[in-house]
Amino acid sequence: MTITAWDEIRTAYHVARLGTVSGAAEALGVHHATVIRHVDALEAALGVKLFQRHARGYTATEAGMDMLQVAQATDDQFAQLVSRIKGHGDGVEGELIVTSLGSFSYLITPALVDFQLQHPKLVVRSLTDERVYRLEYGEAHVAIRAGAAPEEPDNVAQKFGHQNYAIYGSESYIARFGMPESQADLQNHTFVAHDDESMRAPWHRWLTTHIPKENRRFRATDDRVSRDAIIAGAGLGFLPEICANEIGGLVQVAPSQPDWAVPLWLVTHVDLHRTAKVQALLSYLKEISRAW
Repeated sequence: MTITAWDEIRTAYHVARLGTVSGAAEALGVHHATVIRHVDALEAALGVKLFQRHARGYTATEAGMDMLQVAQATDDQFAQLVSRIKGHGDGVEGELIVTSLGSFSYLITPALVDFQLQHPKLVVRSLTDERVYRLEYGEAHVAIRAGAAPEEPDNVAQKFGHQNYAIYGSESYIARFGMPESQADLQNHTFVAHDDESMRAPWHRWLTTHIPKENRRFRATDDRVSRDAIIAGAGLGFLPEICANEIGGLVQVAPSQPDWAVPLWLVTHVDLHRTAKVQALLSYLKEISRAW
């Protein structure tokens, strides 16, 4: 195959992904005739049909699906390469992508804003999601993760302290239902909990073990929703102490315990770990976290 084959494979990949010539043309920024020419040339070179043509668009054949998988992996590798090349600048500038859970925003966002103000040539992208971003594919420069130590072989994981969790209730909840008299009395109260029973956070495991399911009457998949529900008086619930201390109208019902704490980690990929902007951010976060 010629040196132009990747252009043809990339075109066919977008056709398979989007299902239409027009969609692939728009994604690639080329004329639709170019897309058709690339697909025809690739099929001719391979000697197989990659697509079934029909009125609604193109559907990949079995051979086309095989091509799609290979092209996807190759496209990911190119994206990874581009991200790493861009990350090897000598200065603290360009894009800096940081990923963390949304529940850390009250700590992380002010820190990132201050860091960006110190480095005005920097564009900070803060990505929050339940899924784990793939550092090996250049999806982020720095990940702030919670829980067990990350074990990916090409990542550098550094301890970033821990979050202490305690049980809180709103003043309105306590006024209606009273203050629990003991830890055993907590079983008689309504709780706000995470909707995923398999969640592995230490405080959540304690909650599902000690509080009857029927008493976990408000459940959410986002920690920020759970926090707001506790504030609104839906029930007692777990909150990070540093977060709860900044919120008015809350009462600490049970103090933090060591086995409720959540370890935090700073994670980077080995290829980007030593770049100037990553090292600058890591040093900054470690410094300001001492006050947390």
